Amino acid sequence: MHDERAAIEARVRRVLDERIRPAQTSTVCALEVAAWHVTGPDGIPGHGEPVAPEVALAATYTPFRVGRAWGPPWGTSWFRLRAQVPAELRDRHLEAVVDLGWHGGGPGFQAEGLVFDREGQVVKGLAPMSAWIPVQLSEKGRFRVYVEAAANPSIPLGTPSPLGDKATAGTEPLYTLRRADLVEVRVEVRELVADIVALLGVVAGLPDDSHRAWQVLLALDEAVDVLDLADVPGTAGASRAVLAPALGQPAAASAHRISAVGHAHLDTAWLWPVRETRRKVARTVANVLALAESDPGLVFALPAAQHCAWLEQDHPALFERLCAAVADGVVVPVGSMWVEPDGNLPGGEAVCRQLTFGARYFAERFGVRCDGMWLPDSFGYSAALPQLADLAGLSWMLTQKLSWNETNRFPHHTFAWEGLDGTRLFTHFPPADTYNSDLSGPQLAHAASGFADKGRSDRSLLPFGYGDGGGGPTREMLAQARRVADLDGSPRVAVESPSAFVDRARRGCREPAVWVGELYLERHRGTFTTQALTKRGNRRNEHLLREAELWSATAAVRGLLGYPYDRLDRLWREVLLAQFHDILPGSSIAWVHADAEALHERVAGELDALIERAQSALAGSLDVEGEVDGEIDDEPEPHTGSLQEATDLGLVRFDANPLAAPGQALAGTAYTLGADEPVTVVAAGTVAVLDNGMLRVSVDARGLVTSMRDLVADRELLPPGELGNVLRLHQDFPRAWDAWDLDASHRGSVRELTEVEELEVEPDDDGTARLLVRRRHGDSRFVQTLVLAPRERALHVRVDVDWHERDTLLRLAWPLDVHTDHARYETQFGHVVRSTHENTSWDAARFEVPAHRWVHIGEPGFGVAVANERTYGWSLERRARRGGGTFTTVAASLLRGPQSPDPHADEGAHTFGFRLVPGASVWDAVATGYAVNLPSRLVPGRAGPLTAPLVTVAGGAVLEAVKLADDRSGDVVLRLYEPLGARARATVSTSFPLATATECDLHEQPRSLPPADAAVLGVHPTGSDAEGTGEIALGLRPFQVLTLRLAVSAANP
Repeated sequence: MHDERAAIEARVRRVLDERIRPAQTSTVCALEVAAWHVTGPDGIPGHGEPVAPEVALAATYTPFRVGRAWGPPWGTSWFRLRAQVPAELRDRHLEAVVDLGWHGGGPGFQAEGLVFDREGQVVKGLAPMSAWIPVQLSEKGRFRVYVEAAANPSIPLGTPSPLGDKATAGTEPLYTLRRADLVEVRVEVRELVADIVALLGVVAGLPDDSHRAWQVLLALDEAVDVLDLADVPGTAGASRAVLAPALGQPAAASAHRISAVGHAHLDTAWLWPVRETRRKVARTVANVLALAESDPGLVFALPAAQHCAWLEQDHPALFERLCAAVADGVVVPVGSMWVEPDGNLPGGEAVCRQLTFGARYFAERFGVRCDGMWLPDSFGYSAALPQLADLAGLSWMLTQKLSWNETNRFPHHTFAWEGLDGTRLFTHFPPADTYNSDLSGPQLAHAASGFADKGRSDRSLLPFGYGDGGGGPTREMLAQARRVADLDGSPRVAVESPSAFVDRARRGCREPAVWVGELYLERHRGTFTTQALTKRGNRRNEHLLREAELWSATAAVRGLLGYPYDRLDRLWREVLLAQFHDILPGSSIAWVHADAEALHERVAGELDALIERAQSALAGSLDVEGEVDGEIDDEPEPHTGSLQEATDLGLVRFDANPLAAPGQALAGTAYTLGADEPVTVVAAGTVAVLDNGMLRVSVDARGLVTSMRDLVADRELLPPGELGNVLRLHQDFPRAWDAWDLDASHRGSVRELTEVEELEVEPDDDGTARLLVRRRHGDSRFVQTLVLAPRERALHVRVDVDWHERDTLLRLAWPLDVHTDHARYETQFGHVVRSTHENTSWDAARFEVPAHRWVHIGEPGFGVAVANERTYGWSLERRARRGGGTFTTVAASLLRGPQSPDPHADEGAHTFGFRLVPGASVWDAVATGYAVNLPSRLVPGRAGPLTAPLVTVAGGAVLEAVKLADDRSGDVVLRLYEPLGARARATVSTSFPLATATECDLHEQPRSLPPADAAVLGVHPTGSDAEGTGEIALGLRPFQVLTLRLAVSAANP
């Protein structure tokens, strides 16, 4: 037989596209269109901000014709669509079809609409792939709906665009209303389209010499033969009859099995602002519920509690429908998180709160406890996540982003992911390499052929539906799912919940492969650095939240103030929102980051006020009469006197650093100030030398460090011939994904800033020596400051930048004379060890990595810690040392200059702070990281019993959080962890009467553990006289995270 495969496929596809698809509907009449354009303060019609539906429905509408332009960027117009249907057509299958002016053929990333009925109730969303509206007629045959049309611009990626900020996007209309018709649906033709699409998909997934492929091709060829192209509706049934045998042939017994889960990945912000996401949520949920009403086979996974909370606020009636769908099992909340956060950058306590706030919302609103973590799109995943998921009651995780790896193909799709502490989490990585599937044949075939765990398992999960405002699953996708449920040549597909898939996959994969450690994404490395101000705000507010909870809990237990539960919850939720995986990583439009920076500033102000109030109450400088039982509604007046005035009043130093004292983890302490011997400064010609008896730092005329000698260890820190404190500029123009990617090629272009405008030494009154170096490059300005304090074995480094470079990476580099093949980097509740060599492709791909507050390198007996207050991206290079051996250059990535999607990313003023600590152990690195990020505070007042630490921890555990229990019982909740990767003993002591201590999960509920697994080894409550402190003895395994719930004795005043 002649090979006519290509000819048959081309014939079938042309008939399908040009004859059959157009015949699915026939136009009954054009809809009568009228419009009302929301006008803002600038007076431009359609340029205003969104309004409530009741406002829009009461507005005055004017006639609007198809073919007319509408929609300035980010504006809103409302369209009223009406029709009078003749009596003879009222019992037909009718729909309205609207084209808002979509372009490009994609499912979204442009104009969208939300349809309301005449009473103002939500009907469904409108998007390019879901442009139909169900028709409900009045008794007199009248049809009327309203469409809230959002003129969201399509943001180009890879080129600078002003469209990402409403202030610069312009006001010219972007769209043209192309169609508004009432149509009659030909159901048999629509079913024929689905038949042909399914069979073409089977052919596309089979090899050329497949018998089954030829069987299907010939059936398709014959089906076209019997079709009358001039009367497609009249002959569609006959054509379907020809295809029925091919569609009825069952799949092979060994066929791969796919659990298809309805999904609409909706970025909480990205190429649109948060305000638009709120509307996207409503459109997507409305679409899902409308589809579920017509097709009861749908199961839809709904992540992100924040999205549901917005829907509850914005559309209460639609939210009630969502609750009913959850109760019916049609919609399945997944993920247990407030948003889908970045997987690397949020702090440990923030990840806990993502899990607890999300779980609490789903439980309170829907009566549902999630059992899995759903993070398909985050840019890598910290090794801390398996343990935190387990402590949150989650038993599995889904990810997808690893399919974006540039260098190494991830070796598994179903596996056990082992985290820092050894916890293993059942994890699935869908082999279709998408979380926006349309259930097409090629995607199904790709999932089956690419599945990496053949033999161990025979099934995978596939999320299907258009995301980011594309409307979610469609009826066409469900039609495909029905046809490939059991079809020869295709994997078997069943639409079911993620938990159903996990249950079956676990049973069928008894010994999954194990992956140990972080799931590092070999792409998007620039997100550790881009949009530095957003990252600064996150780091600062994570630590301010720690302080606010600590001091508020202390004041509440002392009986001085009521605990601000509601305010702290709200502030946490705002910070968690800004940790979304396109906000905190810096990969969104300018509007998003301006909003995030404003959010962080406002949150920081509120938290500072809470902290100051609690500390003032503890120090006795705040009148708290009548405030013990209530929430805080006003802010304290800050102390405005001079330092001398404050000293006359008395000063209390409050320190939230958990490692403020050697060998002890303190919840807070107060101590007096003492005088120190000043640092000596020797200036000789072009050289300055700073010496405090522990470190000696030499700086040349260029402001570069030529020597840094640890006088305690009698050891030089800089390798021979190398210079420290060097600012480096790298060309940073990735192949794609500007804000996201940092390509390895950046290392080939380096310029070191060595020219000096000014160099000066400034001694402080307290004996500290301060050396300032001012530099310039182009329009950018740099001030580097070295600070050496008396009796401190650490060098403080500050970099102030006024940044105006584009397509450029700025790094601060310190070559250190340490011979090692690995380094330690802080992550949530511990640290990860990564190679500094490039022996394997996996090692080489980690040329830029994330870390939190510190990085540590070391030889046996000697190490160096570098702590920071706002930096996340790091590059460590192992270099040959003059005279033999190797050294390690530690480089912190400070700023980038990508031009897409925000053409002005990172421009402006920035400040970075670091602390270099020679002779540091890993424990010292942990302590320094806290010290840099939790500076002490001076408050007027008197130290005494009220300012004593609420709890202290002696031994090998670190106290990460102190708060009052969420159930408002007054119990004190502690979060501790072991930071070194070693077994540890610790003792927690309370300064309040202790009744009981209970080991809990993240939700503050008791854990049922056999004695051998319990971390609590013994509890010694306060005696009946309530004089002494309670004590809890602990035993922690390596990197264990422990939540303790302490009941305060009734004897507490």
